Amino acid sequence: MAKAKEAAGAVLPVAPEHQEEGSIFHRLYHGGTAFQFVAHRRRWYLLSSVVILVGLAALGIRGLNLGIEFKGGTSWEVTNTQLTVTQARNAVSSTGVKQLTVVSLGSGSSTTIEVQADLSVYPASEKATLESKVTDALAAAAHVPASHVSLNDVGPTWGGEITSKALRALIGFFIAITLYITVRFELKMAVAALIAVVHDILVTVGVYAIVGFQVTPATVIAVLTILGYSLYDTIVVFDRVQENVKGMVNSGRMTYSDAVDASMNQVLMRSLNTSIVAIIPILSVLLIGAELLGATTLQDFGLALFVGLATGAYSSIFIASPVLAQLKEREPRYKALADRIAKSQTESKAGKRAAKQAAAQQDRQADTLGEPAAEEAIPATGTPAPEAAEGERKRPKLVEPGQRTSSAPRRRQGHKRR
Repeated sequence: MAKAKEAAGAVLPVAPEHQEEGSIFHRLYHGGTAFQFVAHRRRWYLLSSVVILVGLAALGIRGLNLGIEFKGGTSWEVTNTQLTVTQARNAVSSTGVKQLTVVSLGSGSSTTIEVQADLSVYPASEKATLESKVTDALAAAAHVPASHVSLNDVGPTWGGEITSKALRALIGFFIAITLYITVRFELKMAVAALIAVVHDILVTVGVYAIVGFQVTPATVIAVLTILGYSLYDTIVVFDRVQENVKGMVNSGRMTYSDAVDASMNQVLMRSLNTSIVAIIPILSVLLIGAELLGATTLQDFGLALFVGLATGAYSSIFIASPVLAQLKEREPRYKALADRIAKSQTESKAGKRAAKQAAAQQDRQADTLGEPAAEEAIPATGTPAPEAAEGERKRPKLVEPGQRTSSAPRRRQGHKRR
């Protein structure tokens, strides 16, 4: 029995997760952070505006580095396992052809070196001569007959068809997403999501214009892919916002902006994990597949995915949700709720400030009343000071009710003598 009581009163060891309760990682994983995304929305808007404006400026000055599929041109292909991309580039550059694009397709015995160049700026006779020179140079570098080098001319018409079809697909994508989010949530959430999608497109195009990445059909496919990913993360956030609005905002406990901040903090770790897990394979494709293994065809697709995924993760957190809060706070009921809560908080702060001032004033009064007692000096020997002894002699003695003083009997005795 004693052992049982001792075991019951023993202090149990604290689990490691409770010991790390105050760390940022613990709060992230348990939705305990309190970052203010909506209050600092102007910072995020300013950052995005700067990136977009710089990208648009680069787009107007330099333009996009369009591939042969979009602007037309000539391509040569030679299948050889010994010819490298650098050797092919040097061989073609010796003919005087500028602005080359050299890629390696396939692997092993089926490795193909493809060279692309735009010869439309040359006259027809000079163009035919340059095509023949490039064919002979590639054949000599690969140690194969000229007949093993295939020559193809791609006109700009095919690229124009790809562009028009991509634009039609993008418009259809916008319409479908708007209808779905409006039916599933509401129209203002659809507007906020579309603003985030347009933000992702502008940032991706701007980055391609600034850096000079080549735009190919694989790039278009990657851009359409990242738009779906960006919307997925945004819809996850909006779903949590809708739950918090029903439970907290409609009951008058918090504003719509506070509900958006609470929702973002609750799903922040999930958004970060989703983005990191999606970006790691893309980095593997770019660093290992394209750079180390030479699969340069993966580079166009991987670059667009990497830029788009990073931009999509940013927009779902810092663009879509603050825009939604800003749109909803303009509604009369949420505006009135925000004003009422702000007024209540102001009154509460004023009351706390007044109580604090009153407490401080009481403390000062108590200190002022206690100063004389603190100044009285008591000798170390325990004998009272002369001033204190004189005060004791002059101080009248208190008489309790019913108690007779020593002078009362003397008066009675004197009366008897008379």
